[in-house]
Amino acid sequence: MGGYLHAGMIALALSAVALAIWVYLVFARGLFWLGRERDDRPVLRPAMPPSVAIVVPARNEADSIAESVTTLTAQDYAALHLVLVDDDSDAGTAEVARQAAAAIGAAERLTIVTNTSLPHGWTGKLWAVKQGIAAAEDKFAPKYLLLTDADIVHDADTVSWLVGHAEAHDLVLTSLTARWRCENLAERVHIPAFIFFFQMLYPFAWVNDPNNGMAGAAGGCMLVRSDALRAAGGIEAIHGALIDDCALAVELKKRGPIWLGLTDRVRSIRPYPDWGDIRRMVARSAYAQLRYSPLMLAGTVVGLALTYLMPPFMALFAAGWAQILAIVTWALMALAFQPTLRFYRLSPLWGVALPAISFLFMLYTLDSAYQYAAGKGGAWKGRVQAKASGSQ
Repeated sequence: MGGYLHAGMIALALSAVALAIWVYLVFARGLFWLGRERDDRPVLRPAMPPSVAIVVPARNEADSIAESVTTLTAQDYAALHLVLVDDDSDAGTAEVARQAAAAIGAAERLTIVTNTSLPHGWTGKLWAVKQGIAAAEDKFAPKYLLLTDADIVHDADTVSWLVGHAEAHDLVLTSLTARWRCENLAERVHIPAFIFFFQMLYPFAWVNDPNNGMAGAAGGCMLVRSDALRAAGGIEAIHGALIDDCALAVELKKRGPIWLGLTDRVRSIRPYPDWGDIRRMVARSAYAQLRYSPLMLAGTVVGLALTYLMPPFMALFAAGWAQILAIVTWALMALAFQPTLRFYRLSPLWGVALPAISFLFMLYTLDSAYQYAAGKGGAWKGRVQAKASGSQ
């Protein structure tokens, strides 16, 4: 009898802790889950548009680069030039980009830079970005740099909106979280949860508050003020970072206000056809997020289990108040997921599956640590980079 009561008290305590965690997340973490930081307000375009150079690192992106280059060179912004860095591609990426720009009569807006040998300690992407920035500043001396990826496409007014918003609020960094593909089953399971977790880790309202130390950005679309980047030490300041967007945000927020929001006008066209593709994408940087710390990894696994897995377990197998609190927690979790599901136009029933989805991300995080220990961490497009990054 005593053992039964003891087990019941433990179950009640665990359910109460899980509920307390979700009460905090929903009501005290910047209301991240509402997704209210968006680019849905019109901005005033500057009378004298400042110059913008777009820098795109591209490694073996022949399948997507044409669409990306087309949308970038077709921007309705006059003072603009695109610098594409061909990062040791072996799939004709540069030629496809040239043809795409020429096809819409915008060849004069495109400069292609060929990558040089990757120095020790640099990630491949950031070394390519450094060379693109150097070429842009040498030729165009832009006030702003738009850092974007080769698998990202933009509405024609993206640059205009970014510059207008940056000028109006004197921002040193303005970033939009690209809308990812969410078409097949693997994408529907993972992508909304990935964006939900990103907002939880970096509450956008806190990022956008100059008085809050939280800093974050989305690497698919970052408008950076050139003078602020130079003052922060340039891209060199984060040369070994795998999570380079948020690392850059940390450095730039020391120089001035930054802003991060959701958008429909910037979209990723990279497909993730099966679950393994998404696992590799998450595992590439998950352990880096934990600073390659086994202690932080263990804490994360325990925290995820308590936050996401304990409520459904107790709701199904506990009794009494432990079960009631667990059901309330599971419902609160599903409710918090709803705005992100609406953003991706998915059924609200996916909210019930959030614990199972979080379990998959837990496994991917463990796989990330395993890959790092095996010397394969940070693998991306034929490069293994986490060892260099972790040693910085």
